[in-house]
Amino acid sequence: MYPYVFALHLLAATVWTGGHLVLAFTVLPRALRQRSPQALLDFEQGYEHVGMPALIIQVATGLWMALQLVPDWGQWFSPDAPLERAVSLKLALLAATLLVAAHARLRVIPTLSARTLPLMAWHVAAVTLLSVGFVLTGIAFRYGGLGM
Repeated sequence: MYPYVFALHLLAATVWTGGHLVLAFTVLPRALRQRSPQALLDFEQGYEHVGMPALIIQVATGLWMALQLVPDWGQWFSPDAPLERAVSLKLALLAATLLVAAHARLRVIPTLSARTLPLMAWHVAAVTLLSVGFVLTGIAFRYGGLGM
């Protein structure tokens, strides 16, 4: 079962991270150059239909896999071993992503304008960097976790 869940997790990560890299490196620069939020709004409207389900799949499969690797979820929050540290970091990245995304969705996007476009750019950059952090931390699982 683990290989199938892992494959689903990787596919969802590809959609989430890839989508944010496209947003950050193609859509956002164009929107900033043109000082027009419409390109971001158009991308967000279409991407939301695949990006949010991908994030939900990542969270569900990630929690399931974490339970397989570190069955005592209490150890996730006192990381003494490499796998526990990797799980902790993934959870911290998730919390940061949710906070930044919620702020963008609830406070920035509803009032997005040419004036607030730079603030949105910071949100895009933050979520993109966090998503790359997810991928890099995920690689650590292949090598036994995060050693110190």
